Amino acid sequence: MAKVLVLYYSTYGHIETMAEAVADGAREAGAEVVVKRVPETVPEEVAKAGYFKLDQKAPVATVDELKDYDAIIFGAPTRFGTVASQMRSFIDQTGGLWFAGALVGKVGSVFTSSATQHGGQESTILGFLPTLLHHGMVAVGLPYAFQGQMGVDEIKGGSPYGASTIADGDGSRQPSEVELAGARFQGKHVATIAGKLHG
Repeated sequence: MAKVLVLYYSTYGHIETMAEAVADGAREAGAEVVVKRVPETVPEEVAKAGYFKLDQKAPVATVDELKDYDAIIFGAPTRFGTVASQMRSFIDQTGGLWFAGALVGKVGSVFTSSATQHGGQESTILGFLPTLLHHGMVAVGLPYAFQGQMGVDEIKGGSPYGASTIADGDGSRQPSEVELAGARFQGKHVATIAGKLHG
C-alpha cells in the first residue's frame, strides 16, 4: 500500500476543498493518505483583516516528514502566475532532503487555483515541476484520460499538468463538480502509480 501525502496551502478554502477531493481519489486507489498543510506566513492580524480561512482542520506538516511518503501531491493557489509564497517558503526549506536524495524516486504532483480562467494556473504548475525534478521525483499530472477537462460547455479548471479550480476575483466561486472530479482522478492516478513503484 502506497503512502500518499496531500500537502496544501489554502488562503480562502478553495485549495483545502480540492485537497480533500485529491485525498478521496488516492484512498479509492487503496493508498494510505494523510492530508496536511504548510504553515501560514502572514501575520495573524493581516490574515484576519484579509478574511483568510484560519479554521482549517488539517495539521501543519514538517519538512522532515516528506521523506516518509511514496507520493506527495502539492496544492497551492496561484499568485501572479506562480505558486503562493507560503508553499514556496516551505519547499525552500527542503535543501537537506535534496542533499540526502530523500525524495528521489517518489511521485510528485501539483494542483492549483486562480481567480480567473487565465490567471496562471498552467504557469503555476509548470513552474513547480522543476522543484519536483530537482528532488528526483517522478512528476505526474492529470492525463486526458480524465475527459472532464475537455470541452467548452462550462467554465472549468484543469489541464494535463494538474487539476485546478477558478475562485473568481472575490473568492465566491467554489470548486465545481467537474473540477472536484479532476482532483479525485489526479489523486487516484498518482496513488496508483506510486503503488506500482512502491511495489
